[in-house]
Amino acid sequence: MGHLVSRGHELTQHPGDADVLVVNTCSFIDPAKQESVDTILEMAEYKKSGSARKLIVAGCMVERYRDDIRRNIPEVDAVLGTNELDSIVALCEGATPDANPFEPYLYHDLTPRVLSTARHYAYIKIAEGCDHPCSFCVIPQFRGNFRSRRFESVIVEATRMFAQGVREINLIGQDTTSYGEDLGIKDGLPNLLARLAQIETPHPKWIRFLYCYPNRITQKLLDTLAEHPALVKYIDMPLQHASAAVLKRMKRGSHGDFFLKLLERIRATIPGVAIRTSMIVGFPGETEADFEILRQLVQVAQFDRLGVFSYSDEETSGSYDLDAKVDARTIYNRRRNLMALQRRISKQRNRKMIGQEIDVLVEGPSQETDLLWQARMSTQAPEIDGVCYLNDFGDAAPQPGEIRRMRITEAHDYDLIGALIDSPAQSAPVPIAQPFPILAATR
Repeated sequence: MGHLVSRGHELTQHPGDADVLVVNTCSFIDPAKQESVDTILEMAEYKKSGSARKLIVAGCMVERYRDDIRRNIPEVDAVLGTNELDSIVALCEGATPDANPFEPYLYHDLTPRVLSTARHYAYIKIAEGCDHPCSFCVIPQFRGNFRSRRFESVIVEATRMFAQGVREINLIGQDTTSYGEDLGIKDGLPNLLARLAQIETPHPKWIRFLYCYPNRITQKLLDTLAEHPALVKYIDMPLQHASAAVLKRMKRGSHGDFFLKLLERIRATIPGVAIRTSMIVGFPGETEADFEILRQLVQVAQFDRLGVFSYSDEETSGSYDLDAKVDARTIYNRRRNLMALQRRISKQRNRKMIGQEIDVLVEGPSQETDLLWQARMSTQAPEIDGVCYLNDFGDAAPQPGEIRRMRITEAHDYDLIGALIDSPAQSAPVPIAQPFPILAATR
């Protein structure tokens, strides 16, 4: 989007008005592939009924099914893989893109960019690709080997975003905890976080990083999180399972006891830390005994946030050829069982917060009702965790982008309800951005 806007193209919210439609796809698991295909077909209809002259398919699905897309969906005029994003302008303009055989794509601080989030928070990708051999994962096949952005490139972009009014920056990558290793930087992520925390801003700021690999969490990283107030006390650490046998087949190694000791060390180092993880149920060979080990870990660990994925049998993954496949009904039941357990844990933890006073980042009016506003604690990551609802504004109405003080009055399974109890005098609002126009429907 940044490349297109910088070349004078206009983005539109309405696919029917677009001259060119771009569908960004995902192909990590079956539901994502199906949603991508459905969107491509939906957008193809606009070539008949709208003003669209060109349909471009981009993203991970192109890396896996480039020839199939071209052969089976003739309405598609061009495809764009994950390492070809610099070619988007040429494809939209009908030109032949210049090939870059020297290095895989990695955006940096000079890359044109348009934020698709609200003005008060943003994502910064600090690395691309992955070197881990997880047997269930196909990401390395179409994202390539792990590669880090240059240290100063991240600092420059973050500094610019804070100056523009962004309050919360979320660092992302397939494995952020390996940041800098390929560049020969020791303790790359802790040093990057410490430097980001020291950026001077006229307002409070939150800095979060997502997707830790468990065996890459060092004491240096934990100490850094504990030291700097601007660093959100939040760790997103996908564990995937607890059974040593299943983890071995996943090619991740480790076991539940190691994870519990790691969690104990994290909580001892960072008081009040929130820990999010994700698990996979129904992996080939997962027995009832294995699933019970996983349940016991979740019960003992008392995660603040938990996502559960049903195993997806991807034909190019290492786990595709494993024996002892688990049937779909069993996978469905195990996922429901584990999520029901986590829902009870989450509700109990939320109830203990009633009466506490916390800082929240105000998002704006709730999509559920005009009577409530939505906000987030620093321990609630955008788009994936629960939220806070404001039903009492006190003496000063909230504005999107403010960091305000809230007293929690009610607790639900994943969300909290509360009242604002402070004045926004020390928290100037971020200008309200208009809903962001998209070039086409994206997923």
